[in-house]
Amino acid sequence: MHAPAPSPVLLVVAHGSRDPRHAATVTALTERVRSLRPGLRVETGFLEFNAPSVPQVLEKLSLERPGAGAVRDVIALPLLLTRAFHAKSDIPTVLREASARLPRLTLRQADVLGPSPLLTATLERRLYEAGVRPGDRRSTGVVLASAGSSDPEAIAVIAEIAREWRHTGWCAVRPAFASASLPRTEDAVRQLRAEGARRVAVAPYVIAPGFLPDRIAAGAREAGADALAGVLGPSPELARLLLQRYDESRVPRIAALTA
Repeated sequence: MHAPAPSPVLLVVAHGSRDPRHAATVTALTERVRSLRPGLRVETGFLEFNAPSVPQVLEKLSLERPGAGAVRDVIALPLLLTRAFHAKSDIPTVLREASARLPRLTLRQADVLGPSPLLTATLERRLYEAGVRPGDRRSTGVVLASAGSSDPEAIAVIAEIAREWRHTGWCAVRPAFASASLPRTEDAVRQLRAEGARRVAVAPYVIAPGFLPDRIAAGAREAGADALAGVLGPSPELARLLLQRYDESRVPRIAALTA
């Protein structure tokens, strides 16, 4: 009998940052993913600023000694919350170029992480860690503060998440953006105050610390928000979501093999 083919390698594709907290957070998140699924090979590659780059990781995988355990299949999972420029252009371009250079590898791009109930669960986890109590929901307005994008699809997704999250019992939920779009975090906090919210909490919809998350935090402080949650970070819900997106991307290949 033939040995079963090894599971595809999970390549987590992070943007990268000059801020060392970014890479440290990505490392912690991938370690949690490994702990949830022992035996799954998880690699990390960055688009810029940090090493190893995505092409470097793929090159390393392609050069591993051929044999029963040789890597043939890689699922590249964007560590992104919306389908903006990096998911639509940067990452597909990097993967196409790598595929042309490395014909031994079959490369597939998984879907981005958001939207997902697991992300909403992480947002609420961080709010409670910041001192918001479950009983405060009906008197608390929340600013859903994302990094921002010039892509209308990404902006629409953030607005829809805010609308849906509002229906889970919060007084109000307003989207805000650290760049490219309006309103800014401080303006959204002031708007909620003007509308009568007794408390206002800011929930950063970003994965790791860095320049734009720092801008969100500064806006929250400037406007006097009552609570500022931490970034999503290496939460158990986010690690489970990475594995969910990985599994979803395997379905077409499994279906084809059994057809």
